[in-house]
Amino acid sequence: MALQLVWFRSDLRIHDNRALAAAAARGPVIAVFLHSPAQWQAHGHGANQIDFLRRGVEALREALHGLNIPLLQRLVPRFNDAPRALAAIAEEYDAAALHFNCEYALNEQRRDAAVQTAFNDAGRACHGYHDAVAFAPGELLTGKGDYYGVFTPFAKAWHRHISAERLALDDAPAAQAPLDVPAEAQPALDIPLEDEPVDGRQWPAGEDAAADHLARFLRFRGRHYQSQRDFPGVRGTSALSPYLALGMVSWRQCMNAVMSENDGRLAEGDAGLAAWVNELIWREFYRHVAAGFPRVCRRQPFKASTRALEWRNDDAGFAAWCEGRTGYPLVDAAMRQLVATGWMHNRLRMVTAMFLAKHLLIDWRRGEAFFMRHLIDGEFCANNGGWQWAASTGTDAVPYFRIFNPTTQSTRFDPDTEFIARWVPELASLAPRARHDPPAAERARLKYPAPVVEHKAARKRALEAFKALG
Repeated sequence: MALQLVWFRSDLRIHDNRALAAAAARGPVIAVFLHSPAQWQAHGHGANQIDFLRRGVEALREALHGLNIPLLQRLVPRFNDAPRALAAIAEEYDAAALHFNCEYALNEQRRDAAVQTAFNDAGRACHGYHDAVAFAPGELLTGKGDYYGVFTPFAKAWHRHISAERLALDDAPAAQAPLDVPAEAQPALDIPLEDEPVDGRQWPAGEDAAADHLARFLRFRGRHYQSQRDFPGVRGTSALSPYLALGMVSWRQCMNAVMSENDGRLAEGDAGLAAWVNELIWREFYRHVAAGFPRVCRRQPFKASTRALEWRNDDAGFAAWCEGRTGYPLVDAAMRQLVATGWMHNRLRMVTAMFLAKHLLIDWRRGEAFFMRHLIDGEFCANNGGWQWAASTGTDAVPYFRIFNPTTQSTRFDPDTEFIARWVPELASLAPRARHDPPAAERARLKYPAPVVEHKAARKRALEAFKALG
């Protein structure tokens, strides 16, 4: 049987990996991972995710070692260097074919097309697999034959067409006979990182850690997801997003785990589990959007009319938002959580993004980049989709006139202000009710800033800016 190459990217696992399973069925396997730090930085990834990824690659190397599959690791600074590097590896080991799982943002698609061409020109096979989605982009279309631009009908179509075949899991390959190919250590990064990564003990890497997260979520919190997911002071979400972003767990593993807890159902049954399934489908929806509407990959809004929106150039306001000193306690607590942990609660991602785009009227792309720099789960499709939703420029965007009041959000979703007290400790001495919006005298005494903008005035300004679009 002919030697096969498997190119790992954002699919750092040996179980339920379409490309790995297909390659192992055809012959002995050599695995490859290309470290592309200059490209990662060009795409905005910061120290948190780069560190998490490299720890995930090390966990993958160990798992592959147990299967006698060597992992080659090469420093390939940018995507356009990938075709030449992979072709050279294929020639060195006389590999018959390359296998990889598809990615859907524009630069990644162009990279993969160039690799395909390089292999075809060399007379070698190249196979891509739709491992990260249930349906390849273009499989689910509207009645008019267009890509979906609204989530709800997409989700209905997803549930209507999902099948046991698409949900089927691939086992990890059996151990192969050892090859005379040594595994390689990770190359040193050739770029400086702006920040120090968060303590890796907060986010253990690898598919074993991901499986443990998934099992604990479904056992202890899954059935309460619908009722607790919006409260940042409660551990109510799955916190699986970092593992999903880098493929340390697959969407199929998640869906199958839900079905085992929910009498074989995804859309019905337990409300908490069904709501979490919907969040997994959102991830797939945004990948379809990136493939079907590539303008979003070019820093353009999904809604063309919003290109003319006049964003404010407010560096001081942006710095206050980044540093968690806007004077709105819930916003500040959320931003401090992000910088300290590399993660932010989903409800607060909406609150903070809408605050930047609507209250401060600062270009959402600045916030999108700041999130990508700090998020350990930074993933272009999901991050871009969420930011455009909050800024009312994207698919399924909130109406432009919907502008969250941060104080109302605080009283509703952090009623006891436990989350605020944790992340804005200068307010912890106040009575819980006072922490939502401290009186001016208390702000001065505790050296906590006044609001950078008054809610009603900010709302009026944002409405006028959107109305000016016509």
